[in-house]
Amino acid sequence: MPADTSDTRNQSASAEAPHYHGHRERLRQRFRDNGPDALSDYELLEMVLFRSLPRGDVKPLAKSLIKKFGSFAEVIHAPDTRLREVDGVGVTTITELKLIGAAASRIAKGRLKQRTMLSSWADVIGYCRTSMAFADKEQFRLLYLDKRNQLIADELQQVGTVDHTPVYPREVIKRALELSATAIILVHNHPSGDPTPSQADIQMTRAIIDIAGPLRISVHDHIIVGKNGHASMKALKLI
Repeated sequence: MPADTSDTRNQSASAEAPHYHGHRERLRQRFRDNGPDALSDYELLEMVLFRSLPRGDVKPLAKSLIKKFGSFAEVIHAPDTRLREVDGVGVTTITELKLIGAAASRIAKGRLKQRTMLSSWADVIGYCRTSMAFADKEQFRLLYLDKRNQLIADELQQVGTVDHTPVYPREVIKRALELSATAIILVHNHPSGDPTPSQADIQMTRAIIDIAGPLRISVHDHIIVGKNGHASMKALKLI
């Protein structure tokens, strides 16, 4: 009578199971049991990579990405062209990373829409940093507010080079009038990482204030964000 080989086949399949399966499940379990703070940046990035790279050990790739860009936040906001420079990163992985970045920005923006802007300044800063701090080019964003200081519109007006964004004060105020906004918050990023306002930043902001004042449009602040923090021109008494 032939021997039953089912147990032998099961043992063989178990022995041949890729080693990374166990690692992935342990990481997922730690995330479920202890939350995201229990994971380092590269481990959290591994869990993102599980979806785009369902087979294989993604730990080396996660560590390479963190080493190249510096942090989880910088990886998900890194430009597509630079991500493609990393061996093992393809279109599917880039799409997954950008999806995470878009979700973070959408959640931060949702918080702003539910609150009066000036009473939730931490959310304003958090949203600005999430949206712009890690961009590789300068961006100029405008937050238009109504008379209750609630958000009417959030618009990316200009994208410039690595160190310059052309801003036209009259266009800023024209748009405020179109939206019936009574106040605005100016935001832009410094790709260098240092959020210190330049002389050009200060002059441009004062030009906008000069045009806005007679039209009873308040400029609440100009916030500059970078990888190393943020600066408020109002807090610095520059406006």
